[in-house]
Amino acid sequence: MTIIRKFNHHSLPAIVLLAVVFTFSFTSCKEKKTANNPQHQAMEQDKMADHSQHQGEGESANSEIYTCSMHPEIIRNKPGKCPICGMELIKKSGNNKKIEGVDLNTLLKPSNSFVISSIPVTTLESNKENIEADALGYIAYDTRQVGTVSARVSGRIEKLYVRFRFQKVSAGQKIMDIYSPELLTAQQNLLFLLKNDADNTGFINSAKEKLLLLGMSNEQLQQVIKTQKPSFTISVYSKYSGHIHESTGSMSNGNNIPGAMKDISLVTEELSIKEGMYIQKGQNIFSIYNPSKVWALLNIYADKQGMIKQGNGVQLTAETAPDRSFNGRIDFIEPFFRKENKTLSVRVYFDNSKLQLPVGSQVKAKIFGGPQSTDWLPKESIVSLGLDKVVFVKAPGGFMPHIVETGFTYNGKTQILKGLLVTDTVARNAQFLMDSESFIKIK
Repeated sequence: MTIIRKFNHHSLPAIVLLAVVFTFSFTSCKEKKTANNPQHQAMEQDKMADHSQHQGEGESANSEIYTCSMHPEIIRNKPGKCPICGMELIKKSGNNKKIEGVDLNTLLKPSNSFVISSIPVTTLESNKENIEADALGYIAYDTRQVGTVSARVSGRIEKLYVRFRFQKVSAGQKIMDIYSPELLTAQQNLLFLLKNDADNTGFINSAKEKLLLLGMSNEQLQQVIKTQKPSFTISVYSKYSGHIHESTGSMSNGNNIPGAMKDISLVTEELSIKEGMYIQKGQNIFSIYNPSKVWALLNIYADKQGMIKQGNGVQLTAETAPDRSFNGRIDFIEPFFRKENKTLSVRVYFDNSKLQLPVGSQVKAKIFGGPQSTDWLPKESIVSLGLDKVVFVKAPGGFMPHIVETGFTYNGKTQILKGLLVTDTVARNAQFLMDSESFIKIK
């Protein structure tokens, strides 16, 4: 017990001294470690910068502020590098301007019926424009010039004088020879009357008229009377000049072509009508299309349809003769959309007897709509909602959508027919006011 007390009495100062040294060493190490930590230094400097910024906020409200794009907590009042990542600090805008004329009620309006923006605006522009439109198309037969060759009697084809599709024939050219029992009987009746009852002119004239109605020509009839012998075949002649096609009513197995050549293999393909085949009375055998009287079929897209009128002048250039342009006028506007292209088609009639342009060749056209005085808006000012066209009209604090009625588009401008006044102001580019996650609500 005396030894322990003696030890405690003598070692107490040493223990106290050891504790003081340990505490001092631990504090020094912690401060040294903290001083070597860049993030800690940055945070300390940020606190100092914030403190100094709050102190001088009234004096330098517009001072330049720099921050790190990766570490926005780093804020400096001069350029430099981020102490954490080493990236260059970027300037942060501190000039926040107050938006005048916008209150809480404006901000609470739904974005699909009211848009807050300060984009440029425009108004209606009233002037006169010389309208021109480009179009593409092709040359087709004029169906008003189509002639048909039909059978006036039933019978068998003894001789065929045309052999392939698109073969050119002339008016008066022999097409085929037909053997007809009905026609043979009618000739024999005429010869019987001439031989046994020559004074009965009424019956004789009726017999002659019947033969002419059955398709016999006057020359053939006179030949029968002269020779006193019936003709076993009757010749069928063409009354038209042009290219020959098999008619829809003939035995063409669905390979007929209604006007323009669609398959080049059909040009030299043989006709489905052959010698020895029987035909019926009234059957359409051939159609003859005149290549000298043709149409140019032009396709008009939706944005140009409003300017197209019957009688508009057209300048045409064919791909087969690019150095020879010729003029025409719109003869007919088709009242329907063609299934294959979904465009409006117009027909320009012209005489092809001198040009000799191949049917089916492509053409490009310039249509002259003439001067038109109307109200215009830039094309980008209008948003299409399908059937409705919308502009954004300037209102206090923002823009409101408004329905307008439009016409055609020309040179980047769209014709406004109804819905706006001259005093109305609209957004120049309405696409900037569209919300991709909403829809336009129009009252």
